[in-house]
Amino acid sequence: MSLSVELSPPPITAPELLPVREPIAIPLPVKIVKQHLPYPKQVSRRILWRYAVPLFVGHAAAMFVFVPWLFSWSGAALLWVGVFFYGGIGINLCYHRLLTHRGFRCPLWLERIFVFVALCCLEDAPASWVATHRQHHNESDHEDDPHSPLVNFLWSHLGWLLVDNTSIRNTSAFDRYARDVLRDPFYMKLQRSLLPVWIYLAHALLYYAAGFTVGYLVSGTVMAGVQLGLSWLVWGCLVRTVAVWHISWSVNSLSHVFGYKTYDTGDNSRNNWLVALLSSGEGWHNNHHEDPASATTRHRWWEFDLIFILIELLERVGLVTHVVRPRLERNKNSTRHAPREEPASHGV
Repeated sequence: MSLSVELSPPPITAPELLPVREPIAIPLPVKIVKQHLPYPKQVSRRILWRYAVPLFVGHAAAMFVFVPWLFSWSGAALLWVGVFFYGGIGINLCYHRLLTHRGFRCPLWLERIFVFVALCCLEDAPASWVATHRQHHNESDHEDDPHSPLVNFLWSHLGWLLVDNTSIRNTSAFDRYARDVLRDPFYMKLQRSLLPVWIYLAHALLYYAAGFTVGYLVSGTVMAGVQLGLSWLVWGCLVRTVAVWHISWSVNSLSHVFGYKTYDTGDNSRNNWLVALLSSGEGWHNNHHEDPASATTRHRWWEFDLIFILIELLERVGLVTHVVRPRLERNKNSTRHAPREEPASHGV
């Protein structure tokens, strides 16, 4: 797959200063958002088995959570910690705010670590994720949106992954929406190989090995090691993976159906407190659509954004730079630091 480098850059790049738009209680429509949409034109009836099979297997394997013998309190703890660690750092911080919107910068070695964490969520290679999300912003809740709930709710949550859509899964789409990502040979390799799958399987094996070791050392029996190893595998890896999937998909579905709107963004994006809580801040989706370049989705003091707190902590220790603040703050700083005009001189 060869990618041209002569086309215009991806639509979503570094932020530009725009006129300040204060929050409004009752949005004034700018462009009409239809109440119902057909499936995107490029969608076919062909099942995309490379996505459908892992999704089915993942959900089926997660059903082992109902086997009492596989329960452990440590496994349950790994589930909850893993949701916020892998989903928060891997998907929300890395794939979304770093790679897609370039909301901050960090050293390459740290970016690679974040990417490996994201790959443990089995949510596709970085370029595919980035291209889909950037197209979503360009076409949000219009016909070419890859996953609008105006088609139907199930489509926006899960269905769009199961069938082929050539508008987001072809060379021209990657060239338009993810060319900056695929310039890096590492990301190109992830895109063109099964390395993401092997990384996921290796991390699942590590969960079992760690649980087996702890169980054996604590109880002194092989069976205890097997029991705890399987518990950590099921609860800490398989169930956590499926939970992160549904939380990510809920941003596409629930946050375009339920919640409040602070801004008129020309789409149905909404601020949903439940999704925000589960996704460490991604649920303030209307705020995000108003200012996608910003590294934070918090526009009011009570809109909790755990991911941005982490970004600020990394910034304080020097691991993160060029953090993009909300547009209102950017414009204020720009005005404050604008050069003063020299007074006109008059000849004597």
